[in-house]
Amino acid sequence: MNDAASGRRFPRLHVIVDAVPLAEAALAGGAPAVQVRLKSGTDRERYAATAAIARRCAEAGALCVVDDRVDLALAAGAGGVHVGADDLPVDAVRRVAGPGLIVGATARDPGAARARVADGADYLGVGPTYATTSKNGLPDPLGPARVGEVARAVDVPVLAIAGITAEHVPGLLAEGITGVAVIGAVTRADDPPAAVREFLRVLPGAAVVAG
Repeated sequence: MNDAASGRRFPRLHVIVDAVPLAEAALAGGAPAVQVRLKSGTDRERYAATAAIARRCAEAGALCVVDDRVDLALAAGAGGVHVGADDLPVDAVRRVAGPGLIVGATARDPGAARARVADGADYLGVGPTYATTSKNGLPDPLGPARVGEVARAVDVPVLAIAGITAEHVPGLLAEGITGVAVIGAVTRADDPPAAVREFLRVLPGAAVVAG
């Protein structure tokens, strides 16, 4: 595991947001990590929003992770970046990011998971776990058991992602998964801070020690 994550407490709950108010709502509920996923706007607009969220995360003592864009993560002062299967390769991201940034990567099978970790990934996001409408073009849902196979293949934290509700958490933990990354269960909830608190209630502690 990279020095950026080794020995550090890694959040079990990551809330994925696309706007500053949603990040603020997640942090108000005690979210230990916020992932910024911005798919529209100019780079200047994306930078402004990412920097604002990174500042709010720092004030709350939460980890800020930027989806896809290592340049935005570094420029905005975020603590990490997450790259998908079609983004820059993990080893290329690590060369740009250096040792100080946490790097997460998407993997959908044990072989890919081991390769991402060998290339420098500090944690993995595995999914879609369940069906979701939050992102188009995804493969069929893997289900908890297959996500668990990935988790057992590596020695870094593994987050299940896609279609996850608080009710799913006990079964996912039973498969050896570290935690979850969620979108709709929080951002589309009537009370997002309360939704975050419910996830934290069913997760055994907000973070684990990585490495």
